[in-house]
Amino acid sequence: TAIIGVLVVFSITALVLSLVKTDDVTLPPTVKYGLVFDAGSSHTSLFLYEWDSDKENDTGVVSQTLSCDVQGQGISSYAKDPPKAGDSLRACLEKALKVIPSGKQRDVPVYLGATAGMRLLREQNSSAAAQILAEAAKTIQEYPVAFKGARILTGEEEGAYGWITINYLLDSFTKYSPKAHTWVHPEAANILGALDLGGASTQISFMPEGSVRNWSETSTFTLYGYNYNIYTQSYLCYGQNEILKRLAKELIVEAAFSSRVEHPCYPKDFNETISLSSFSTSPCTNQSDPGLAFGDGDVTLEGSGNASACLAALRKLFNFSACGQIQDCTFDGVTQPPLTGQFIAFSAFYYNFKFLNLTKGQPLATVRETIKDFCTRSWEDLSSSYPDENPQRLSKYCTNANYILTLLSAYKFNESSWNNIFFQMKAGSADIGWTLGYMLNLTNMIPEEAPARRKAQVPSLWAAAVAFIILTLTLGFAALLL
Repeated sequence: TAIIGVLVVFSITALVLSLVKTDDVTLPPTVKYGLVFDAGSSHTSLFLYEWDSDKENDTGVVSQTLSCDVQGQGISSYAKDPPKAGDSLRACLEKALKVIPSGKQRDVPVYLGATAGMRLLREQNSSAAAQILAEAAKTIQEYPVAFKGARILTGEEEGAYGWITINYLLDSFTKYSPKAHTWVHPEAANILGALDLGGASTQISFMPEGSVRNWSETSTFTLYGYNYNIYTQSYLCYGQNEILKRLAKELIVEAAFSSRVEHPCYPKDFNETISLSSFSTSPCTNQSDPGLAFGDGDVTLEGSGNASACLAALRKLFNFSACGQIQDCTFDGVTQPPLTGQFIAFSAFYYNFKFLNLTKGQPLATVRETIKDFCTRSWEDLSSSYPDENPQRLSKYCTNANYILTLLSAYKFNESSWNNIFFQMKAGSADIGWTLGYMLNLTNMIPEEAPARRKAQVPSLWAAAVAFIILTLTLGFAALLL
């Protein structure tokens, strides 16, 4: 009788539990990861990004987890030994995989984007460029990751993705609302422009007022449910490293290939000896001058520290005459919409002006005066004042700073719009560059993971059911004892 009583009680308990209402409970989203190699003209960097699997309006909310600088020069420097390009990536890949949980590594998409250095190499030696990319891909595929490709970005892609990075990091696209406990689109979003200066190219990207359909270089993006049409233009051979080579070449040509040539942008008493054959290594300087194309001699550049002559020499590298009477034209015959809004200037813009303490929003007149004063200092003065600075970099700051002034003037920045430029390299904890924008845009192509769901009881009914179970068990044991 006692056993029958216990069975009856447990049967009633099971019946009650089967009638308790259950709800679907969404588990917290899982974390996804992505890796992007920035294969620039002078060096390569690896960035690790992560985002939750539940995306906001089809675009992941991405954050930077790790950055790693690859040892050595850019991958384009391995044209004569392509396997070394792939081997150079290993240390950073291994560092990133230590951060990513082992169970997620095989699902991590890995991209390699090469920029202006490889664009130049492709012009000069397309087979070498293809082999370098193949070796890089081969190395990455040896690791337990989902390799998605290694390719050369166009200059316009590089500029547009840099623009996305800036506006994402500064909450122009979406912003977290504590009141709504969700991400919202800012009602009066401050969309900023992007100014990028690399070793071989420079880019300008911004959202013009009105329509952009009349401008040749435009890009359209859909991010967080909104469409953006931007103007973006890239200038190959206008990166700071290529400008240094082009300037040296022009000074040598003007001096009729003399063995000693005055360089107005170098500090007084600073000398640099270069080989004429070095100009043949880049399409930017490998042109129709017979003395440069076939000469193997050396030329010594002697610094004179003449700021005004330096500016004049740099202006000659821009083809302003190609614009004719066209008002909305920058140089080389390229048209550009009128500048609008504020701009973030990063990469070499930032590093050069940071050294000269010019990143704090000084007026243009103050910037010019500071650069002029720096250029008049002798090499002995600079060397003793900056003993920890690399001598090669130190000798080029005058050239680079004057080039930045010339380039931004060519972009149509003047005394009134100069204060709209902000020089910075980070926003929050993330680096400003094209890679985050690239990853952010690619999250639209990565399938959104369906939220994991499990069945769960309503809390109040579950509490009542637990209490009922305890009561029936107590009565059951009591019945057994009796």
